[in-house]
Formats: sequence, C-alpha cells, structure tokens
Amino acid sequence: MATEVIEKVESRSTYLNNGHTVKSWLLTLDHKRIGLLYLFSISIFFLIGGIYASLIRLELVTPEGDLLTPDTYNRVFTMHGVIMIFFFLIPSIPAVLGNFLLPIMLGAKDVAFPKLNLLSWYIFMLGGALMMYTLINGGIDTGWTFYPPYSSIYSNSEVTMAGVSIFITGFSSILTGLNFMVTIHTMRAPGLTWFRLPLFVWAHYATSLIQILGTPVIAITVLALALERTFQIGIFDPKLGGDPVLFQHMFWFYSHPAVYIMILPSMGVISEIIANSTRKRVFGYHFVAFSSLAIAVFGFLVWGHHMFTTSQSMYAGMVFSIISYAVAIPSAIKTFNWLATIYKGSVSFSTPMIYALAFLGLFTIGGMTGLFLSALGLDIHLHDTYFVVAHFHYVMVGGAIIGYLGGLHYWWPKMTGRLYPETLGRISAVIVFVGFNFTFMPQFILGYLGMPRRYYAYVPEFQVLHVLSSGGAFVLAVGFMLPLFYLAWSIKYGQKAPNNPWTAFGLEWQTASPPPTENFTYNPVVTTEAYEFEHVEEIRNAGKTGAIQTA
Repeated sequence: MATEVIEKVESRSTYLNNGHTVKSWLLTLDHKRIGLLYLFSISIFFLIGGIYASLIRLELVTPEGDLLTPDTYNRVFTMHGVIMIFFFLIPSIPAVLGNFLLPIMLGAKDVAFPKLNLLSWYIFMLGGALMMYTLINGGIDTGWTFYPPYSSIYSNSEVTMAGVSIFITGFSSILTGLNFMVTIHTMRAPGLTWFRLPLFVWAHYATSLIQILGTPVIAITVLALALERTFQIGIFDPKLGGDPVLFQHMFWFYSHPAVYIMILPSMGVISEIIANSTRKRVFGYHFVAFSSLAIAVFGFLVWGHHMFTTSQSMYAGMVFSIISYAVAIPSAIKTFNWLATIYKGSVSFSTPMIYALAFLGLFTIGGMTGLFLSALGLDIHLHDTYFVVAHFHYVMVGGAIIGYLGGLHYWWPKMTGRLYPETLGRISAVIVFVGFNFTFMPQFILGYLGMPRRYYAYVPEFQVLHVLSSGGAFVLAVGFMLPLFYLAWSIKYGQKAPNNPWTAFGLEWQTASPPPTENFTYNPVVTTEAYEFEHVEEIRNAGKTGAIQTA
C-alpha cells in the first residue's frame, strides 16, 4: 500500500515536466506555475533595478558628478526606486512563495479563484510593460515618491505613464490579497484550525489585509496626479488651488503600510526557517501570530512621521511620533521570540538559517534606526539625508530581500525537485551580509554628517565613505548574482530532492518534490499543533499510508 501511494505521488509530480509549450504556461491555472511565472518576471525587474543601483554607486565614487548629468542621475535613482519597490519588493514573497506554497500549507488543491490568480499576473505584466515603456522613453525624474508640484507642473519626464502603470499594477496586488484571504478562510484542511496554521500563513493573512485596504489609496493618488498633469485639474497643484501636502498624506497613508507588505511575508519566512533549523516550536506562537495582525493595523496609523518637516500640525506630529514608537513593539515581540526559539535549540547552519540570522541582525538595525526618525527633533536634522536611505535599505534589503532569499533557498527543493550546492549557498549568504553592511553602514554616518540624499555631487570630505559604500555595493552584487547562477544550474544538474529534505514540519513537506498538479493525491487531515517536531517521523509514516497529520 505504501509503495503504491509513493509511486502514485511521484508519477503525478509533473507540473514542471509536462506541458513545456508557452501556451500551457500562459494559460495555466495551477497556482504553482503562476508562482514560477512571477518568479521569472520579478527577477527581470530586480536585474534592471540592480543595474540602476550600480550606476548610482559608480557616480558617487567621485565627488564631482562626472559620470552622469544631473538630469540623468535624477532619472536613474527614480527608476531604481520605482522598479524595486513596485515591481520587485511588493510582489516578491506574496506573489512567488505565497502563490506557490499557501494552498499546499493549507492542504488545498489550489487558491480559491484560480482564474483571478492568473489574471493578477497578467495585470502585473501589463503594468510592468507600461513601466518599461516609460523607461525606454527616458524614465521619470521625480523620485519614487512623485511629490508635486514638481511632478505635476515642472517635470518633463513620463510621469503620467508611470502613474498609469502603478495604478494598473495595484489591481494585481489587490486581487492577490483577496484570493489569499478567501483561500485561508474557506479552504483549510480538516483539523487545520487558526492556531494550527503556520506563521507563514498568518503573515500572508496580515499582508493581504494591507493589500486590500491600502492599495486602492495609492492607485487613486497616482491616478489623480496623472489626471491633474493631463487635464490641469486642481488637486495637488497650488497654482490651480490644490494642496501638495494632501498628496503626501494620501501617498504615505499607503506607502508606510506598504513597508509591511514587503516585510511581513519575510517575517513569516523567518518563522518557518528558525522553527525548522532549531527543531523547536516557535516560542510564543500566539504572540507572534497576533503581532502580524497588530503590525498590519498599526501600519495605517503612522504615515504622518514622514511629514514632520511639512506644514503638518506640531500636535499631529507628536501623536504620529508616539504611535511610531508603538509600532515597533509587535516587531520587537517577533524578534525576541525568534531569539528565544534559537536559545538552546539544535541549530543547523544551513543556507536558509544563515539568511535568517542575517535578517535578525539587519532588520534589528533597520528598526532601531527607525526610532531616531520617529523623534521630531532628530528627524529635522536627519530628514532627506543618507541616514534615511540607510535606514530604508536596512529594512527593505536587510529585511525583505534577505527574507526572500532565505525562503527561496528553503523551499527551492520543493519548488523544483532539485537540490542546490549547499556550500555555494552559504558562501553567497555570507557575501550578501558582508557586502550589505559595507554598502549601507557608511551611509548612516554620511546622513548624520549632513549629506543630503539624491545629490549627484558632494563635498570631497564625504568621498571616503562613498567609496566604501560603492565598494560594498559591488560585493553585494556578487552575492546577489551567485544564487542566480547556481539555482538555475540546479534545475538541470542538481541532485534530485527528497520530499522532505530538511526533515521539516508542515503540509508542504508531506507531498512530492515538486508537488503534483493537485498538490495531494489524497485529502490531508491535521491532528497536531504547529511545529511539533517530535511528531515528524510519525507524520512521515502516516503520509506514506495516505493520511497526513501535520500543521
């Protein structure tokens, strides 16, 4: 009986092997294939955004501004920000790992709305195509925040087309969040109660709340900006009776919660990696789960801390400052609970765990430096300096991208059925960590000393720190490029992966690698709590007889 079931599962693990035609991929309703389509798409955008980042750091090696013209430099750093945020960071984990793994973790055969899932990818690609059209036509020079009145009056770049691109792409994010929420509510396996869910699922549930509630605001904001530019409607333009500070309120009402769209899924990934790498249930599981929801709620209440230097009321600034300190509490709960999980755990320093440890260090620095920017007095000095650039990247790269890379390495054997070279994985993780710190740690000092961000030339006294930062950026680039090569190599030449290469706990590890089209060839049943590693062998044996008992 056991042999029959195993052969049946392995024979049907064909979603990667059958249907190689382009049409079969472009019309697929399989959530796993859609996740891989997103993986391919955002990898291209990441490469483009990385090229722009390299140009920025090359320009800043010397203080004179002798590589790019001022206008070209404005367009380069703007396109770097727009592409990385809207076309890589926001969709990276939810669209790739979330699409691939969420239904399997729930014991479902697919997401609730498979056709809507495919539509979300097409909408994403349409928005991306319009942004590439913008890039080919010279890009935009407003900064990724699109602040009026420059964006609405003075800029001669493709602001309108960029706004339409972001407006369209927003629908992809909304549909993905809606699909995930309905799937989590209605398609959980028998016995999989809310408090047996993996923390990865809790993180994506909180992320979906932000996507559904926040994304319409940024979509309307950039659409209003495009309409104002095109038809001279007075919304944000002071010459037409508009209010540019209104734009900032609307923009940051979404864009600060958007930080958590990028970071919450990474936190879910880190919970899974740490639990498996320490062979322990995540300490304070319920607190970690609810802290995801708390972050989602608090995220909507702190947008004004981006506006301490505007005409915003001082009293409003004080309220936003206090709430900004409070939003650090649920993030701190996660961090301390992860550390408590690691304490006295049987830690294995695999590639995913190295990324998880890097996340803990880098995200902590990012979070702590955010408290400096939440203080009204300090923010006056640090606002629009390289301190903000460093803080933002410690959260976005040190948090979101490190988490994405950790998750990609952790679930790569499940996604492709192949193992990657573990030694190269560890080397690349260390290179990324070292290169990242050399890139952005000097920028904290630059900002404290008063170096404004977005300047293409600077006083010679800052050159040493900029050279360190640029050197670190190219080390970081090597760390990012290595996985591209060895992961691609592993698809064809990597050793065949077993169903559960990490001896991990979770429904996704109790099916074939890669999973069959319908995920499971029998109906999984959950009878244990989340992360009960003492039951792994029992669960593995139960899986061979057609009944899965896991969370």
